[in-house]
Amino acid sequence: MDVNIITEPGVKLSQQVAEAAEWLQTRDPRTFDLGVVLGTGLGSLVDEMTDTQRISYGDIPHFPHSTVKFHAGQLVLGRLEGKTLFAMQGRFHGYEGHALQAVTLPIRVMHRLGMRTLILTNAAGGIRPQLTPGSIALITDHLNLMGSSPLTGPYEETLGTRFPDMSEPYSRRLRALALRIALDLGIPLHESVYAAVIGPSYETEAEINMLQVLGADTVGMSVVPETLVARQLDMEVLGLTAVTDQALPGAMRPLSHEEVNRMAAELGPRFRRLLRAIIKTL
Repeated sequence: MDVNIITEPGVKLSQQVAEAAEWLQTRDPRTFDLGVVLGTGLGSLVDEMTDTQRISYGDIPHFPHSTVKFHAGQLVLGRLEGKTLFAMQGRFHGYEGHALQAVTLPIRVMHRLGMRTLILTNAAGGIRPQLTPGSIALITDHLNLMGSSPLTGPYEETLGTRFPDMSEPYSRRLRALALRIALDLGIPLHESVYAAVIGPSYETEAEINMLQVLGADTVGMSVVPETLVARQLDMEVLGLTAVTDQALPGAMRPLSHEEVNRMAAELGPRFRRLLRAIIKTL
């Protein structure tokens, strides 16, 4: 798999973005306040939205097909807490064979449709003692260990700056807001550095040792490509992680995707409560 190659040779990325955005506008002409990506086990937030329109990813021009179990693979447009949301119920991943430019195409479409704020959620493993299963983590920074970037390849000015600044990948303003809201709600929120790996295998004990030395607190297989594109487009990003498992050197145990989804669903009510309060306050 070459994650650097655009999946539609001969079709410029900017053209793909424009065609997908125009197609969506013909089906829902509303102005959207923010984009939300809902990760493994966290998609039930869309069931609390009103005035919804659900669109399968496969129906949207140039969108990849989602192949991951526990990802609904649909876009849900609707209202929640006084905001109009562009909510992705499930995302795309490099390990599915998608180019990272295709994985992040929805973020570019959000920007094209006028959104400047992006909330990214995901399920990930905790690799520090305090990050136990059922914890919620606030992403403060990341390590891109995926071996590539969605920003590589042919450059077009409409795609944003060629060399994005990454001194603040996750908005300090939004992080402070999330911490204050979590405190008000009595929901512990751990700050974490998130390591993104390509997957789909879970980490070995030696890899966990390496990640700890590098300064990571959590590890997963998404978020970073979307953040890179959002920052290239000067969007504000908030990253929230559902910690679904824990891997510590000397205490490793078998892990399954089913277990990850089960734990994400179990902490779902607290996660949705926090997320709704953040959306309401934005």
